[in-house]
Amino acid sequence: MGTTAQRRRPELATFLRSRRARVTPADVGMPPGLRRRTPGLRREEVAQLSGVGVTWYTWLEQGRPINASAQVLDAVARTLRLDPPEREHLYRLAEVPFVPDPQGLTRAVGPEVQGIVDALDPLVAVVYNSRYDIVATNPAYRDLFLVTESLRLGVPNVLWTLFTTREECCPLLHRERELPLMVATLRSSYGRHVGEPAWEDYIRALSAASPYFAELWASGAVVRPGPRVKTFRHEAVGEVRMTSQSLSIDGMPECRIVVYTPEDEEASGKIALLRKRRQRVGCADATDTTAAEIIRKWHDAENPAP
Repeated sequence: MGTTAQRRRPELATFLRSRRARVTPADVGMPPGLRRRTPGLRREEVAQLSGVGVTWYTWLEQGRPINASAQVLDAVARTLRLDPPEREHLYRLAEVPFVPDPQGLTRAVGPEVQGIVDALDPLVAVVYNSRYDIVATNPAYRDLFLVTESLRLGVPNVLWTLFTTREECCPLLHRERELPLMVATLRSSYGRHVGEPAWEDYIRALSAASPYFAELWASGAVVRPGPRVKTFRHEAVGEVRMTSQSLSIDGMPECRIVVYTPEDEEASGKIALLRKRRQRVGCADATDTTAAEIIRKWHDAENPAP
């Protein structure tokens, strides 16, 4: 079967040739030249545009065991117009540690994904990125959870809200069971972002704002996102049990749609009643106070994440 590196080389060669074939001289600002037998750029053109030697690039495309730096691979990726998933694939095949774009944390979705989330109403639906930033919501989510104020003022993060609000105002029942799972899910994503300023500032700020988060983070536990049964609470209707299910999104590998479905008819009735009365789970009579408390801690934090 050969080593892993040997198995990757034919795939690297196929991948680079196919991507080179789809880029035209016009795409990279080259003047039109002689007619070409095959579409796309020639190897020597890719090498020139990437600032590397022709022999070196030829060996890379042939999958030979050469030393490739992240800077050189980035130059090749730009020349070949690789999108983020393709760039990561190139790194993996070339056996170079992948360094994500520091600005690549998704903070918004397109109209297609937003349309899907909206269409799920009356089910509660939200899009989270890998850091639990709130990327998109539907009316059912906004009716039940305290997000409107925090979104408007720049604190669109579920973990920050849960860990910096008073325990009696936390919408989650069984906090001691649920929050450790969420922190362990966060850590499973953090491994791909170690050293990135946005992530490091976020972890540092939340640890300073919440000793409980700092304690859980220090445990080192890791889990993957998955279906969970969560119990929410409200003074008016009591406990509300809902199942959360994570759905992946094509082209957005670090985002997921999370849909909350009532566990039974009783839960469905309670959710409908809360939405009708515009009462959110958590502190039923202290929405404004709770939002102000969360926002104050955010603004007081040292180097809060953007």
